[in-house]
Amino acid sequence: MGDDSSASKTAFNDNSWRLLDLPHDWSIEGEFKKDSPTGGGGGYLPTGIAWYRKEFVLPSSVHGKQVSIQFDGVYMNSEVWINGHYLGKRPNGYISFVYDLTPYIIKGKNTLAVRVDNSEQPNSRWYSGSGIYRHVWLNITNPVHIAQWGTYITTPQVDSASATVAIKTKIENSGQSKSNAVLISTIIDENGHEVANGKQAFLLSAKSSDECSQDIPLAAPALWSVGEPNLYTLRSTIIVHEKVVDEFQSTFGIRKLEFSNINGFLLNGKRVKMNGVCLHHDGGCVGAAVPVKIWETRLKLLKEMGCNAIRTSHNPVAPEFLDLCDKMGFLVMDEAFDAWETGKVKNDYHLYFDQWWTIDVRDQIFRDRNHPSVVIWSAGNEVPDQTKDRGVDLLRGLLATFHWQDPTRPVTTANDDIAADNGQTKLAFLEGEDIVGYNYANRWHERRELYYSLDHQDHPNWKMTGTESVPVRNVPAYSLGADKSMVKANYASGMIEAEQLWEFVDVHDYVIGDFMWTGIDYLGESRWPGKAAFSGQIDMTNRPKDGYYFYQSQWSDKPVLHLFPHWNWPGREGQIIPVLAYTNCDTVELFVNGKSYGLKVQEFPHQGHSGAWNKYAKPYVGVTTADLHLSWDVAYEPGTIKAVGRKNGKQVIVDEIDDQGNVVPDADIMINFTISGNGKIAGVDNGDTRDDTSFKQNSRKAFNGHAFAVIQSTGKQGDILLTVQTDGLREAAVTINAQKTNSTVMDFEDLR
Repeated sequence: MGDDSSASKTAFNDNSWRLLDLPHDWSIEGEFKKDSPTGGGGGYLPTGIAWYRKEFVLPSSVHGKQVSIQFDGVYMNSEVWINGHYLGKRPNGYISFVYDLTPYIIKGKNTLAVRVDNSEQPNSRWYSGSGIYRHVWLNITNPVHIAQWGTYITTPQVDSASATVAIKTKIENSGQSKSNAVLISTIIDENGHEVANGKQAFLLSAKSSDECSQDIPLAAPALWSVGEPNLYTLRSTIIVHEKVVDEFQSTFGIRKLEFSNINGFLLNGKRVKMNGVCLHHDGGCVGAAVPVKIWETRLKLLKEMGCNAIRTSHNPVAPEFLDLCDKMGFLVMDEAFDAWETGKVKNDYHLYFDQWWTIDVRDQIFRDRNHPSVVIWSAGNEVPDQTKDRGVDLLRGLLATFHWQDPTRPVTTANDDIAADNGQTKLAFLEGEDIVGYNYANRWHERRELYYSLDHQDHPNWKMTGTESVPVRNVPAYSLGADKSMVKANYASGMIEAEQLWEFVDVHDYVIGDFMWTGIDYLGESRWPGKAAFSGQIDMTNRPKDGYYFYQSQWSDKPVLHLFPHWNWPGREGQIIPVLAYTNCDTVELFVNGKSYGLKVQEFPHQGHSGAWNKYAKPYVGVTTADLHLSWDVAYEPGTIKAVGRKNGKQVIVDEIDDQGNVVPDADIMINFTISGNGKIAGVDNGDTRDDTSFKQNSRKAFNGHAFAVIQSTGKQGDILLTVQTDGLREAAVTINAQKTNSTVMDFEDLR
């Protein structure tokens, strides 16, 4: 940490510096402080300036080849040197970028230096992290090679019988002489079978580049969808003088996208409602340097919730995040910016927008355009420019760039002022968008009840989606109020607005979908003593909250029945306590210590007559509520509450809560973690957004009876022993076996 300009020089002595592994986020290692310059936006964590240096030796076989370095993300204002030569600066902390090292590589020791400046605060409305927080890649190619992000794969014709795979491949010749070459494009299915190929010869002049276009027919394609995310691999091979000089593999999916002002979104000809969440990029206690396993765990939870769509709020995400979305079947709204020319905080991206937006958008599109999961581009979130004539011009330029580089996907922005009293989004702004994005469609006046219908009536050609909306409002901890003489439950009404919105979205096909804020709690956007936003349906320790089961009950087909709150209320005997349930069952009966508190009945969507007067397609049910949750008023007595859910008269699911469970819901004891073997504790947490204990300590107070530790391998194979200890309870331990994974990626040190 600190700023020494001589650190860019090869001869600089860095022997006293700390050795660390990338990716690395230095902010998450710090202490939470109320007076931190980041404020609540940055989660009250430190930032500053830091340098990174890496010395490496390349083998003699690299002589005459092209060497480049790719950074997947550096926050922010990164500057890079190789052997003392300045390569450039990228202000945007979320964009991936590449530098050519070839002219400056030497035999023997090479020195890479990176300066990261996150000192000008505040520059973000949420936690950004600081440092080289995403992966870094050293790419080595022959002079004739496929360009960086040089393959572009689309599927202009798709049905179940056949598909056309259109491939554009940019090839560069950095050598001193022209080259006759052949490009072979081979399509490989998930079983490793070669299912189609194309071949094209080309002549490339010295120091030039060209693009080869190929249309390859494919019979009986396995289509990519949210339920069956089938993937193919394109192997691009360049042959010069009958020798393979470059080979690159690109993953893609075959699918057909349609967006309609009447039918919403159709995937492969079938209407799909986007059941979406917004996500920020941090991983809780590990900060912005998120191991892929954490994202895999989180996305599995979201998938089980019934979520099928993700908005990357409000910036390009790590490439491996999109890889997971491809594999797991998520639809992605890939967002670019939180600010254009008009800023939201003093030092945000508006300072750099005019100079850098075209470069950043280009790099985002080139990097992400082959991902089948990416179905919509978002050019911005709640940009203040939406209410200005200048904003119309800016949008026009952004749309032109997106359409030029990728005409296959529509572009939206997330607009929060469409019906605002204090300055509305310009009509020309909305008319210019491919899809009109609504942040909080029900925020203003009669839209609280009418939602999108007013604009659908006035602008019937608009395609519409909710880009951000109110979620089920969960509570950090259940409470019946401070006054024990009466009950004032804090958990009984936070779902109503979200339920009403979903009832509208679900039954109006023209609404493409909805992205609620947010899927998972995230660092920042908080007020002291809070360090994080609590709006997620999953907390930062990957634990589902009550609201998770509301969405699961509406978005998934499996039986869902979730009771809350807990049933441990000493001193409240005899008081009437609301007991709630989220469910997709037809009926639910509640029992307290074996006594029935009655049957509750719900139905959504409500069915009308079918075939004849007073006839129904499904058995008629006499509903007891128009809400999407069930509720009972229960006189508290210690013991057990149990709910029995039925569909079509058959019992399908039971949920039971007692006062003798293994989890003590209000426990806040200190838990200590120790580790030995080939692992380390990457972070500890408990899900409490108001706990300001450092994530890097090896102890944590329980919150709602829960604590959490992230264990990371040191890169060596062998056992890791984690021991957990607390006063008054028996010590527990678990052994984890770390194994080497097969990878085609080499470490720097392996190049020798």
